[in-house]
Amino acid sequence: MVQLCFRLRPMLAVVLVVSALATGALFSIRAQSATDPGVDFQKDVQPVFQASCYPCHSAKVASGDLRLDNKNLALQGGVSGRPILPGKSGESLLLRRLTGEDKGARMPLGGALPADKIALIRAWIDQGAQWPEEAPAAKTTSKHWAYVKPVAPPVPAVTDAKWVRTPIDNFVLARLEREKLAPSPEASRETLIRRLSLDLTGLPPSIAEVDAFVADQSPDAYTKLVERLLASPHYGERWARPWLDMARYADTNGYEADRQRTIWKYRDWVIGAFNRDIPFDEFTIEQIAGDMLPDPSNDQLIATGFHRNTMFNEEGGVDKEEAHWTNLVDRVNTTTTVWLGSTIGCAQCHNHKFDPFTQREYYQLLAFFDNGAFTVKTYGDTSNKFIEPQLEMPTPEQEARRKKLNAGIDELEAKTKTQTPELDAEQAQWERTVRQASSGWQTLVPAKITSSGGSTLTLQQDHSILASGSNPAEDTYTIEAKLSEGRITAVRLETLPHETLPRGGPGRDAYGNFFLSEVALEMEGNELCIKKAVPDDGRMNDKKFGQLWAVDASRDEKRLPRQLVLLLDTPVEGGGTLRVHLRHRSEFGGQGVGHFRLSVTSSQEPDQIVKVSARLRPVLELDSGARTEKQKNDLAEYFRANAPSLKATRDRLKKLRDERDDLGIVSTLILRERNSFDRPSTLMRSRGEFLSKGDRVWAGVPAVLHPMPQNAMPNRLGLAKWLVSPENPLTARVTMNRIWEQYFGRGLVETSEDFGAQGERPTHPELLD
Repeated sequence: MVQLCFRLRPMLAVVLVVSALATGALFSIRAQSATDPGVDFQKDVQPVFQASCYPCHSAKVASGDLRLDNKNLALQGGVSGRPILPGKSGESLLLRRLTGEDKGARMPLGGALPADKIALIRAWIDQGAQWPEEAPAAKTTSKHWAYVKPVAPPVPAVTDAKWVRTPIDNFVLARLEREKLAPSPEASRETLIRRLSLDLTGLPPSIAEVDAFVADQSPDAYTKLVERLLASPHYGERWARPWLDMARYADTNGYEADRQRTIWKYRDWVIGAFNRDIPFDEFTIEQIAGDMLPDPSNDQLIATGFHRNTMFNEEGGVDKEEAHWTNLVDRVNTTTTVWLGSTIGCAQCHNHKFDPFTQREYYQLLAFFDNGAFTVKTYGDTSNKFIEPQLEMPTPEQEARRKKLNAGIDELEAKTKTQTPELDAEQAQWERTVRQASSGWQTLVPAKITSSGGSTLTLQQDHSILASGSNPAEDTYTIEAKLSEGRITAVRLETLPHETLPRGGPGRDAYGNFFLSEVALEMEGNELCIKKAVPDDGRMNDKKFGQLWAVDASRDEKRLPRQLVLLLDTPVEGGGTLRVHLRHRSEFGGQGVGHFRLSVTSSQEPDQIVKVSARLRPVLELDSGARTEKQKNDLAEYFRANAPSLKATRDRLKKLRDERDDLGIVSTLILRERNSFDRPSTLMRSRGEFLSKGDRVWAGVPAVLHPMPQNAMPNRLGLAKWLVSPENPLTARVTMNRIWEQYFGRGLVETSEDFGAQGERPTHPELLD
């Protein structure tokens, strides 16, 4: 059998395959010959039964006592007799029912089969109705050719032995002689160097290189050319490309945001692995479990980036656990496709329909990957995601500078986190100032309220305004109010919760949020210029959606009032009528403000009222003795982040952090195993649905393939070694088939991603083995 210690630089394959190229013996004899197996039950017939016959003739439903999901029961027949007479399609009841020639109802009842499907079943019956006992429907162990350990076949004898240069040529010529065909003449030297250069480096030869090869009449000219191209750094680049495709390599995360990721070190590792000609078993083990090797090197950690190439879903509403689970699913599917040439991914939702893989076995494979390390990073109050490890690789100079910067950062961070008596006094004064700022505002009493979009705006007893009724995507609220005499420096918009609004408000969208596009002020027909808009919470100036102020109230445990202070560029004198326009425009439907109140102030510092977040304002209003320890700590932390006395410290801290970020230290994404003494496990999912959690299963491999050794650890490292074990019937075949595919355009198995029952059989099985 092909051992899995063959080198990444497939020297044997290169020389032998190119030898076939040199003799012009590239073969693709695909027509059926006398030895062709003909119609295959599992590949050709069973899918037709599955789709059109099983609904009425299987274990669940056996109309007429006939089952077609089991060989013995199908040949035995039902109340109408035996449906299949091997070798006699014309007399077989099954075919007569399919064609409508029998007096009974034409099958299937939902509509006649296409003519090509009927012809397929006719040919199968005429060829003897070969139905292997190991077909998945028979519930027995599969003996499909790909699941049987390969044995090195004898090199076939040929008539024209002088033509043969390598053992591959024996297989090629034997097939040609069987088909009574002669090899093509040897290609010209100009053609050979072009073919070889493109195959090994992906680049055409230069004119000088062609001339040199044509002029070289030494017996080993071709071998020297092969060695020169294998030594080229472009060799690794050319052969890394198809591997990186299978590894789904990308420099961005995919999905909605598609942000950049830094993982080019993995790409370079793959290129280097080919150029260094490392053994394929090492190549495999380091990518799947390099972090679990004894004292792993940086290169072995970088290699685990193979499974960090999954797409990252960073959309706002994504569930962190489901996003991580989706990554695990991708890792199972990719591993089994790349190394086993298998469609085991079908078993995520149910037992495989055609190959002997169960859903339980799928989740046993997933369990190998469900023991990876990650941290939970929180954004805002509630949004978070799983962050898997990355490896940093600073130069000695960068590491020395980083240590010095980190020491300074630690010192400054400690200062910003330490509550001193001086800060206590400063905070107490700040609290009094913010509380007193509330008394400097005068609530406006609206004299006139209108809605351009048809919303119903109702004045409440506390002079607030409540929106109801129509909820258009575009709407402008206009509020007119008479101002008292005196100087006006700012206008305040308060948005308030209300039980009649979705989820308690303060907005009108389905989650109680709102998006305010614009605010305009005018007085006695003159527009008032707004110098600055300052909120206590919310998102300001969202250019993406064209919004001035947006509040996501869905993150609040309890709906909170919010405030927006509009500072006037030039103070105005009161006594006139103030008109306020609140404009809403949204591409997502009605998302206007639902409950609000307006007020004005003459304060010289009108934004003092919003110097505390909406979440902490209720805490600020409490007496210090009535606050819990957590409330005290939260309020103190908020104050220190804004304390004037710490501004120089915060500025210095930001400068040092920016300097550290600008060091340019190279990093890459890697895998790490969690510290655990338990066998890796995971929960099954009914129908493959993340939320439908089922039984817990422990890491294991499919029963149809070779078992893991008794002394093997049931973890990712054990899985990697199991994949490249000499007992594995698939990995060597799948890998060599892909190498062949790169040289000739298609593999000996044309479905290189599927060696199962639905895939193509090898055109030359002995050569593949």
